[in-house]
Amino acid sequence: MRIRADILGDLARTMEAEHRAGQRATTAGMRRAAAGLQADWRGQVTGAGLGQRLARTIRSRVYPDRPSLNAAAMVWTRAPTIVEAFERGVTIRSRSGFWLAIPTEAAPKGRRGGRITPGEFERRTGQRLRFVHRRGQPSLLVAEGRVSGAGRYAVSRSKTGRGRASVVVFLLVPQVTIRKRLGLLAAAIKRGEQLPYEILQEWREGGFL
Repeated sequence: MRIRADILGDLARTMEAEHRAGQRATTAGMRRAAAGLQADWRGQVTGAGLGQRLARTIRSRVYPDRPSLNAAAMVWTRAPTIVEAFERGVTIRSRSGFWLAIPTEAAPKGRRGGRITPGEFERRTGQRLRFVHRRGQPSLLVAEGRVSGAGRYAVSRSKTGRGRASVVVFLLVPQVTIRKRLGLLAAAIKRGEQLPYEILQEWREGGFL
């Protein structure tokens, strides 16, 4: 049986067009799924009260940059240790086996707005921290100074001692338990299950089906 050359040409062009349509739909569907998962994760982080700063560490990317039937996506965080702790729930203990120093509201901010450590506090303020043991309660690290209008510790410049007080800068605890507050893996599995429908939707919206 002979098939005319023009019919074969039309068939080849149709197959090529379908191939390109599949590439575009697959990549577009993968982008939609990746963007959706990124939004899911960021929403979980902010919904758990962990703040916009941590939420912004969650990124996504689709590979390759061109349309492809083998398109793949990656969604990740630039703060994996912190995010994993809230994903799994962990108990944190001091590496030295002694105490964890938890800054109070009166503690000044550390570098780049993070939590200050006892060593950094003493270097920055020139004030020595004093240990106060409390039986049955968290022990304290206190410093002599004053509390500013913003409620933060400040070095007292008073020569008479007026306004000076022992300010609680750190609470000392043997360990801290972080409860599970995120369900990122479950969200990823759900998005993976929806991926074929995302690709099909892109195929339809693109007029390929």
